[in-house]
Amino acid sequence: MESLKLENQLCFPIYALSRQITAIYRPHLEAIDLTYPQYLVMLALWQHETVTVKQLGKLLWLDSGTLTPLLKRMEENELLTRNRSEADERVVNIRISKKGTALKKQAKSIPDAIKNALATDEDQLFQLRDQLKQILSVTAENK
Repeated sequence: MESLKLENQLCFPIYALSRQITAIYRPHLEAIDLTYPQYLVMLALWQHETVTVKQLGKLLWLDSGTLTPLLKRMEENELLTRNRSEADERVVNIRISKKGTALKKQAKSIPDAIKNALATDEDQLFQLRDQLKQILSVTAENK
């Protein structure tokens, strides 16, 4: 059964690479006191400033059960605020704080540091990213 060999699995190199890349991020994120999931939240907030929990979940491919404790810790660290919408109390708005905005300056060098650490041609990295985004979009459509 060739299909059940580890080296023939698509999931394994993606999983292993994800873990490796996250490990490469770790020292850069520790320097600014963020975990990798917190960094992803900050990337979304640096881009959008305000999002709902639902929007953030879609952007990060995370459910609200995963996001809620993460966002609560980030609010305790004063990186963001969470407020229920006045129009619809089921909606929780996430807004970047001044401290969260200031953190962007410290994080600015991280993407280049990661590209350098991967020691791969930038075009190859962009191609891989685009291929993975395409696969993600197809899987989202098939949900």
